[in-house]
Amino acid sequence: MSACTPTRPSDPTPTHRAHPPHSPPPAPRRRFRVAGEDVSASIAVFLIALPLSLGIALATGAPLQAGLVAAAVGGLVAGRLGGSALQVSGPAAGLTVVTADLIQRYGWRTTCAITVLAGLAQLGLGCLRVARTALAVSPAIVHGMLAGIGVTIAVAQLHIVLGGSPQSSVLDNVRALPAQLANLHPAAVAVSVLTLALLLLWPRLPGPAGRLLRKVPAPLVAVAGATATASLTGLTLPRVELPSWRSHALAGLPEGPALGLVAAVLTITLVCSVQSLLGAVAVDKLVASRPGPARRVHRSDLDRELLGQGAANIVSGALGGLPVAGVAVRSTANVNSGAVSRNSTMLHGVLVVVAALLMVPVLELIPLASLAALVMAVGIQMVSLHHIRTVTRHREVLVYAATTLGVVLLGVLQGVALGIAVAVATALHRLTRTRITHDEQEGVHHVRVRGQLTFLAVPRLSRALHLVPHGAHAVVELDGSFMDHAAYESLQDWQKTHTAQGGTAEFTGRRGGISLTPGDGADTARMTEVAGMTETETEVYGPTEVYGPTGVAGPAGLSATTGCRCRPWTPWRNHQCERPPTAPESAPSTASGTTASSDAGATPGTAAGADTGPRTDPGPGSDTATATGTGTGTGTGTQPDCGRDGRPATPPDPGRGGHRLARGISAFQRNTAPLVRGELARLAREGQRPSQLFLTCADSRLVTSMITSSGPGDLFVVRNVGNLVPLPGAESGDDSVAAAIEYAVEVLQVRSITVCGHSGCGAMQALLGSEPGGAQTPLRRWLRHGRPSLERMADDSRPWAGLAGREPADAVEQLCLTNVVQQLEHLRAHESVARALAAGALELHGMYFHVGEAQAYLLTGAEEGQVFDHVREVDDVPV
Repeated sequence: MSACTPTRPSDPTPTHRAHPPHSPPPAPRRRFRVAGEDVSASIAVFLIALPLSLGIALATGAPLQAGLVAAAVGGLVAGRLGGSALQVSGPAAGLTVVTADLIQRYGWRTTCAITVLAGLAQLGLGCLRVARTALAVSPAIVHGMLAGIGVTIAVAQLHIVLGGSPQSSVLDNVRALPAQLANLHPAAVAVSVLTLALLLLWPRLPGPAGRLLRKVPAPLVAVAGATATASLTGLTLPRVELPSWRSHALAGLPEGPALGLVAAVLTITLVCSVQSLLGAVAVDKLVASRPGPARRVHRSDLDRELLGQGAANIVSGALGGLPVAGVAVRSTANVNSGAVSRNSTMLHGVLVVVAALLMVPVLELIPLASLAALVMAVGIQMVSLHHIRTVTRHREVLVYAATTLGVVLLGVLQGVALGIAVAVATALHRLTRTRITHDEQEGVHHVRVRGQLTFLAVPRLSRALHLVPHGAHAVVELDGSFMDHAAYESLQDWQKTHTAQGGTAEFTGRRGGISLTPGDGADTARMTEVAGMTETETEVYGPTEVYGPTGVAGPAGLSATTGCRCRPWTPWRNHQCERPPTAPESAPSTASGTTASSDAGATPGTAAGADTGPRTDPGPGSDTATATGTGTGTGTGTQPDCGRDGRPATPPDPGRGGHRLARGISAFQRNTAPLVRGELARLAREGQRPSQLFLTCADSRLVTSMITSSGPGDLFVVRNVGNLVPLPGAESGDDSVAAAIEYAVEVLQVRSITVCGHSGCGAMQALLGSEPGGAQTPLRRWLRHGRPSLERMADDSRPWAGLAGREPADAVEQLCLTNVVQQLEHLRAHESVARALAAGALELHGMYFHVGEAQAYLLTGAEEGQVFDHVREVDDVPV
């Protein structure tokens, strides 16, 4: 068999590819299998959940078994029914204050009934599909609520750490603290200090041995170490008491004032729902940023997550457990331990059940002071310095502080309501607070508007504008994202008057410019950018609009005579609308016509007609486009050519490529350079610091910055025919690629290297069609570095690379996929890459881009089965 043959030898035995090439593979038989990653993750989560569940139950004043019930139900029920595969639910520290208040006010059995009712309310909200609404709550309110709860927990547990008992409120605990300090219990303090020391120092153990020991969760080590020390030294301390399950209290009928019970149900529902939904979003972020190849985990279904949390609260409350919510600490441990499905959460629930039934004698050795110290540390961690810095940066520290103080002094529901009120007041203040200044610099009058421009600011805006003398040049800078109609008309009227009196006006904005096109009346006036009315037009018309005495738009404007409308999705085409072929002057244009242009921005061949027909654009990298239009009326079939500035321009001679190049450079200098000049100046000062080396094909359809959403300085790009990586020292090797790799890894210190192939690769087609012998042209000599990919595809002993969900369309696509895998092996053979991989400073990625589908695939499989999977959207919701 020739090495160029892409097929495998005939095999009488059926294989998994025994289905038509374009049909989906047969569905495998469903078997219940638990991945090894899920087993190890469930053990890690269980070891964290066990002491925390007991500690939270202790902090609320509930029976200690209630914490174990909630942990088991959260793992089994919420883990199975919830919408987040990797979020772990159970008794949460964020519910400690609420639950403790309910137990003290209504008793334990009524608190369980309130938990059941809260679960029913969550089911109702889930059925109404309002889960996304909870994400509208300001993160400052959520972080402030958690900080307030953390302060309350820490102050209360401090009394137990010192050997006493907590009071009913934060103020009472603070007042009683001096007396408690005067009556220290040395044994309780010693155990608590040991617990905190282990909790803080264990994650910081140095060296290889420390890296191995850190796999054991710090909470387990802290509680186990304190328990062993207390038992071996014979310290007399209050310890965990787990009564018989036969006497475990279940939910009873709610007793108390109806209004108070309704408020309690609403509080539990609010806190559980918001914490669980925000936790699910945070888990999605952790999964998306998890390094290395991993099985694809679906994004969270928030409405289903709300239903799962509701079902878990109903079961937990009915069985005498604490309220259940998504828990950040356990969820983070689950993701970081490599969990790949909801089986890890469910297995952790099973382990909690086994421990509750079989480990009661061991659990009863744990000192209460150790659990109190653990929960106190969790409460302190809920006051996150990172969150404080974030809200300060976004000028929401007032909302954060009001929510925190409200929760500490008034209660959770009242604190959240106070935070919402402060957030609304702050938003209204920002909406109405607008700074307008006027100054003159070198004969140019600057009017600066900081903030939102509404009708409330129109009087001040008018006064500032009228300070500009007649005939002067004025620059109006609008730094805001909103402008209402009253402000728009005020600006338009002033601009018309000012230009009519011989002056000029220039409008600039934070995201570009505005366009005020004066004409014969209000019908011709247009404004873009500041109010966000037409962002696509902002991209077309440029960053600045200048109007002179004639009222005609300057270089960055759109001439009213051209009628050019460039497509907003063709920025890489320089927005060049070139003249279509013209019909003879004696023949009027037809009602419908098809024209071919040399640019994607071509316009229909009917000058007076309306462009209502379908339009086809082959995309970037293509030299031709087809436009079909239908219209009414007659004309010569010609229309002026216009660039991005909208002014008529002479169409380039097809034989003069330099004219097209010059026009593109001119468009860049005029429209794009002002927007990127600051960033490029910074890169010029600091030097390039790319994060990855991107090695791809020289095909003109691959726009690397567009595919990866990258900007200047992000990618160190190496392009060649076929995205090939010659082996070091190979015959007729190419040192240019090796030099680029060495420079990127050792000098630029990139953190990842991506080899990107693509569909319809001409190099792979040439490789498949090559025959042995023949003249050794430069192309044939270069393609010799792709022969190992061809041999790999023809080798029966090696697995084929494939696409998730379908078979490769043909042999060319199969070779494109195989070539990416093979070139990654070539990369590993380079000495600089091998050293960086061994040090853990570099990652290798394989990528395949299907041009026709505009779909990217990432290599996710292991050596046993190379699979290129879809890259799907990832929400970036701040939490």
